[in-house]
Amino acid sequence: SWPEAAPASPPPDPSRGTMPGPPRVHTDPSTAHGRRPSCQWPVAWASLRKMAVLLCLLSSTSLSPSQGQARIPLETVKLWADTFGRDLYDTVTKYSGSLLLQKKYKDVEPGLKIKEVDGLELVKKFSEDMETMLRRKVEAVQSLVEAAEEADLNHEFNESLVFDYYNSVLINEKDESGAYVELGAEFVLEANAHFSNLMVNTTLSSVQLPTNVYNKDPDILNGIYMSEALNSVFVENFQRDPTLTWQYFGSSTGFFRIYPGIKWTPDENGVITFDCRNRGWYIQAATSPKDIVILVDTSGSMKGLRMTIAKHTVSTILDTLGENDFVNIIAYNDYIHYIEPCFKGILVQADRDNREHFKQLVDELMVKGVGVVDRALSEAFQILQQFQEVRRGSLCNQAIMLITDGAVEDYEPVFQKYNWPDRKVRVFTYLIGREVSFADRLKWIACNNKGYYTQISTLADAQENVMEYLHVLSRPMVINHDHDVTWTEAYMDSKAQSLTLLTTVAMPVFSKKNETRSHGILLGVVGSDVALRELMKLAPRYKLGVHGYAFLNTNNGYILSHPDLRPLYWEGKKLKPKPNYNSVDLSEVEWEDQAGTLRTAMINRETGSLSMDVKVPLDRGKRVLFLTNDYFFTDISDTPFSLGVVLSRGHGEYILLGNTSVEEGLHDLLHPDLSLAGDWIYCLTDIDPDHRKLSQLEAVVRFLKGQDPALECDEELLQEVLFDAVVTAPMEAYWTALALNISEAAPMAYGGSQAGGLIRDLLDLGEVLELSPCRQFLTPADDASMFTLDHFPLWYRQAAEQPPGNMVFNLRSVEGQESPGEPEVVTVSTAVAVTVDERTAIAAAVGVQMRVEFLQRTFWSATRQCGAAEGPCLESCQDSDLDCFVIDGNGFILISERAQEMGRFLGEVDGALVTQLLGMGVFSQVTMYDYQAMCKPPTHHPSASRPLRGQPCPWLLLEWSAWGSWHVDNRAEAHKHKKQDVLQPCDTAYPVFVHQTAVQEANGIIECGACQKTFVMQQIPKSNLLLLVTDPTCDCSIFPPVLQEAMEVKYILPILGMDGMRSQKLRRRPDTCHAFHPEENAQDCGGTSDTSASHPLLLLPLCAWVLPPRLLQ
Repeated sequence: SWPEAAPASPPPDPSRGTMPGPPRVHTDPSTAHGRRPSCQWPVAWASLRKMAVLLCLLSSTSLSPSQGQARIPLETVKLWADTFGRDLYDTVTKYSGSLLLQKKYKDVEPGLKIKEVDGLELVKKFSEDMETMLRRKVEAVQSLVEAAEEADLNHEFNESLVFDYYNSVLINEKDESGAYVELGAEFVLEANAHFSNLMVNTTLSSVQLPTNVYNKDPDILNGIYMSEALNSVFVENFQRDPTLTWQYFGSSTGFFRIYPGIKWTPDENGVITFDCRNRGWYIQAATSPKDIVILVDTSGSMKGLRMTIAKHTVSTILDTLGENDFVNIIAYNDYIHYIEPCFKGILVQADRDNREHFKQLVDELMVKGVGVVDRALSEAFQILQQFQEVRRGSLCNQAIMLITDGAVEDYEPVFQKYNWPDRKVRVFTYLIGREVSFADRLKWIACNNKGYYTQISTLADAQENVMEYLHVLSRPMVINHDHDVTWTEAYMDSKAQSLTLLTTVAMPVFSKKNETRSHGILLGVVGSDVALRELMKLAPRYKLGVHGYAFLNTNNGYILSHPDLRPLYWEGKKLKPKPNYNSVDLSEVEWEDQAGTLRTAMINRETGSLSMDVKVPLDRGKRVLFLTNDYFFTDISDTPFSLGVVLSRGHGEYILLGNTSVEEGLHDLLHPDLSLAGDWIYCLTDIDPDHRKLSQLEAVVRFLKGQDPALECDEELLQEVLFDAVVTAPMEAYWTALALNISEAAPMAYGGSQAGGLIRDLLDLGEVLELSPCRQFLTPADDASMFTLDHFPLWYRQAAEQPPGNMVFNLRSVEGQESPGEPEVVTVSTAVAVTVDERTAIAAAVGVQMRVEFLQRTFWSATRQCGAAEGPCLESCQDSDLDCFVIDGNGFILISERAQEMGRFLGEVDGALVTQLLGMGVFSQVTMYDYQAMCKPPTHHPSASRPLRGQPCPWLLLEWSAWGSWHVDNRAEAHKHKKQDVLQPCDTAYPVFVHQTAVQEANGIIECGACQKTFVMQQIPKSNLLLLVTDPTCDCSIFPPVLQEAMEVKYILPILGMDGMRSQKLRRRPDTCHAFHPEENAQDCGGTSDTSASHPLLLLPLCAWVLPPRLLQ
C-alpha cells in the first residue's frame, strides 16, 4: 500500500566524515517519535552515498539558450506545452461544467455567508456529545452490576444444583437420533445488521465456557443460575439505548454470558481457547495498576519440564499486564541478572512491545548453578522502593512474583529489612513441579507478605493458578465496594469479522454477603463494547473542512482513533491486524510535533490550541501536501480519553453557508445522478429499530417531508445539502446534453460539494452511453475517491490546494484487469472557490475522468505545432531524435512513448534527468516518515526487536533495528522456525519529490561520460503537469535510477547514564488506586493446588492464545 521498505544499508562510519547529500534536498529527521533515542544517523545512507557520486559526475549543469536550441528548440517546447495546456483546459471546462458551476455560485453570492469556524468551541461541543454518549454506556453497565450483585446476594449456593442453560457451543446441536444434545436446546438465531450481520438472539443471552472449565461444575452451575437475572437487564438496556452493541458478564469462575446470544464455534482442533479472564477489559476492571518484578529461578534443578513450565508461567503473568502496569524480569542462580540488561535497575511500561520482547528473552533462558533467592529478592525490593520514592511506575500496587522449584536459604531477613511490618509489597510464590518438599516455605513467604501461594505441576495448571494473584489484588477494591469505571484501549472484535476498532467500558462485580466481606470475593466483570467509528460520528466531517479531522488518544498517549491510524496489513491475500496496532503512539502519527507539545497537553487533560506546519502524505505516500494546521484539544470527562480537532489554515477554517427552500432543494435532491456521502450522518437511523432499514437519503426525504417526527437529523447539514443540490442542479442537464453528443472515448464528468458531501456523476447514464471508463470510480469500492468518515476525496483535497482554475491530473489504475495496476484512466479535478467579505471558501470541486488514450491523442496533436521563427519544424514529440514525457508535480509519468513507463516515477526511467532537476532546484526531495510500516525481518539473531520503550543500552550499538519480532504461537518453536518472509512492525523513511512551482521552465546539459544529454522542461499552464523533452541518443546509464522507495530506519542507541526513565514517554496514571484495606484477610493465601490437569488438558498446546472468536484484546 505505502512505499515498500527496502533492506537498509549499514550506517556510515563516523570516522570518515559526512558525505554531501543531493542538491536542494529537504530533509526532516524526526526527533519526537516515541521510540527515538537522542541520536540518529541519516536515513537511507546508501541513497545519499549514491547521490554524492552522481553530483561528482555533473560537471556542467548550466546551459545558454543558444546551445540548447541546436538540439531542442525552447520556443517549440513552450508552444507544445501552451497548446497542450489550452486544449486540456478547454476539454476539462467543457466536460466538467466548472465554468457553469462557478457562475451559479457567483449568481447566489449575495445570499451566501462564509463563517469562520471556532475550533475551540467545536472541540468542546464534540467532547460534550461524546461524553453524553459514553455516559449512556456506563449507565447500562451500572445496571448490570447492580442486578448481578443483587442476584448473588439472594442466591444460596447449592452443591447439587441441576440446571440447564444455553451453552453457546452446544445450542441447536442434535445427536444421531435427532434429539437436541444436553445443554443444546433450540436457540433461535437471526441475522442482525446492528451486530455485523451475525446470527444472534436479541431476547436471550448465551453462555460460553473455555475447554478447561467443566460445564457442570457446581461453582459454574450456581454462577450461571445466579446470572440468569441479567437476561432481562440486557434486553432493557438495549431497548433504552439501541446504539448499544455487545453486553456481557465475565465470571471469575471462567464462564462468559454474552448478549445477544450467539453460537460459538470451536477452533479446528475442537478447542475453545477464549477465556474472559484473560481479556484486557476483565483484568483492568478487576485490579488497579501495578508494579511487578518477576523472579525466575534458573538454577540447575530447574532443567527440563520445570523450566518449560516456568517460562510458560512467566508468559502467562505477562499476558495479565497492560499499559497502566510496569514490569521487569530478573533471572537468578548463583548470580542475579536482568534478562534485558538495558532495563537494569528500572521498571518499564508493560506495553505490548516490551511484553513481547520479554517473552522472547524468557524463551532463551538457560539453567545452571545453584539458586540463591535472597539476593534476587533484595534486588526486587530495591527497585520497587526506588520507584516508589521517586514517584515513578504505577504508584499503586507493588508485587514480586517468585517462580522456583524450591527455596533453601535464609530469606526472612530480606523481608524484615524491606517489607515488614507494613508489607507494602505483596509476594506471590509459584512452586514449579510435582515435588512438595518446599511447599511450606513458599507458602510461608506468600502468607507473611499478603500474597498467594500456588503449585504449578503441568503446563495446563498455569492459567488458573496465575489468575489467583488478580483476585488477591482486587480484594481492597472489593471490600471497599469501589465500582471503578474502566475504559480499554482500542482493540479489534474478531467475532464481527469486520476488524472493527472498539473500546470497552467495564466494571467489577462484588459479593455483598457479610460473611465473605473480609475475603473480598470478586464475582466477575461486566462490560459493553463501543465501536469507535460510531463515537467519531459525533465529530461531523462537514464541520472540519477539506483537510480537517478529529482524533482520540488515551491517557498513555496511544491512538484510539485517527484517520492516519493504519491498524491492518495484507499478509498474502489476508487482511490482518498489525501486531502493535493498539499501541500506536500519538507521536508516531502526528510526528511533526517534535517537541511533544501536543501530546503532553492532551495527556495532561488540558484544553487549548497550537499550530504546526505539517507535511501530509496523500495517495499512499506518493504525494505530499504542505499545510499549516491548527490543533484544538480537550479531555472527555469521566474517561481516560482526550479529543483533538484539526483545521487547516486558510479556506480550511471557513465554512460556506447557503440558503434555499425545502421544496426547491428536495426536488433537486432526488435527481438520480446525485448521491450523499456514504459515511456522513445526515439523520440518526440507529436509535429506532424501525429506522435502521432506511438509507441516509431515504431518512432525509422522510424528515424533510415531515413524514416521521421521530427522526433526528442534523438540520445545519441538511440546509447545506439542499443548497448544494439546488446550485448544482443545472450540472445534470448540462452533462446530459453533452452525453448525447459525445463519443465513448470522451471524458466522464463528476463533482462534489464541500458543505453537504454531495457527489454528482454520470455513472447512471454511463450504462446507456458507455461513458464510464472506470466502473469502480465514485463507488464505495473506491474509498480514496469518496467522501468518508475520515477524509474528503483525494481529487477534492488536491484540487483545493491548487490556485483557482488550475487542474490536478492523476493517473489511476483499473483493478480487475488482465494486467492489474496498469494505468487506464486519468482523473482531472478543479476547485470552485467563493469569496465573501474577503473570506474565501472552497464551495465544490468538479472534474472529468478520461481514458489515457484520449489524453495521449490530445498531447500528440499538440506537439505537431511549431513556431515560425524556429527554422525547420520538427514533426512532433514522436520524432526518433526526441524523447518526451508528461509528468505530474510529483514526478510520475502520465504520458510516454513507451506504455510500460506510464504511471512509474520518472527517476526509475531516467535517473540522470531527475538527478539534474533536483540539482537545479526544479524538484525538491522531502523526507517523510512512516512509524506504522511493516518490513521483512533481517536474517541476523532473532532476539532483535523494535527499539525498546525504556533504557538506552550501550552494548546494542549496531544490533537493534526498527523492525519488531513477534509471535502468538508456541514461544520457543515459533522463535526457531519463524518464516523469514513474515512481515514485522518497523519504522521507515521515504522520499517524496515535489515540483517547485516557481520554476516554470528549465533546460540544461547532463555530462554522461562520452556524450552530453540535453533536456528542456516546461510547465503546462493551469495544471500540475510538466513537459520534459530530452535527447535519447546519449546513453546516461552511468547514472543509477532515483527511486521512491522506503528505507528502514536504523537506530544507534547512545551511551547514556543508567537513568532509563529519561526515554520513557509521558503518561497519565489512572485516577484511582486500591492497594490495601485494613479488613483484608491476608491469611487467605493459597495452599497446595487443587487444580490439576485432566487428560484432555494435557493435549492443549502452549499456543492456547490462538485468536479467540470474540472480543480479542
